[in-house]
Amino acid sequence: MSERLTHLDDEGRARMVDVSAKAPTDRRAVARAVIRMSPATAEAVVERGTPKGDVLATARIAGIQAAKRTGELIPLCHPLPLTFVGVEADVAVSEGTVTIVAEARTTAPTGVEMEALTAASVAALTVYDMVKGIERGVVVEEVALLEKSGGKEDWRRRL
Repeated sequence: MSERLTHLDDEGRARMVDVSAKAPTDRRAVARAVIRMSPATAEAVVERGTPKGDVLATARIAGIQAAKRTGELIPLCHPLPLTFVGVEADVAVSEGTVTIVAEARTTAPTGVEMEALTAASVAALTVYDMVKGIERGVVVEEVALLEKSGGKEDWRRRL
């Protein structure tokens, strides 16, 4: 792993990395977010019994929209031509969790990790927003990159 932070120039100032010399390759990244709530609130999510409507459908669309805007939200990210964004949710009622898994793909000279992480994050925040009216103690516990492929090296989180 490089010891140098790629988003800093020789004087230590933030900069966008120049990827013009890199060849486009197929890239894929998968990220996860976990939202914790009471089992009763998780049941309301499954039953579509929240005042704001279908939590999971709304979170899915929000995550996809967010991935497409990552270059606008994260200052030094390159805008990427996304070829696919998928957002799925799994609710474990007895555990009181909603787990979001977001996947992003592109063919580009730089990776899509930030797009997958942004999709998972915004989908999780959307779940929070949609259930806060029935439970204030909801927590977004985790946002993590699970895997990436393409580019210099593939990587997978050890679970």
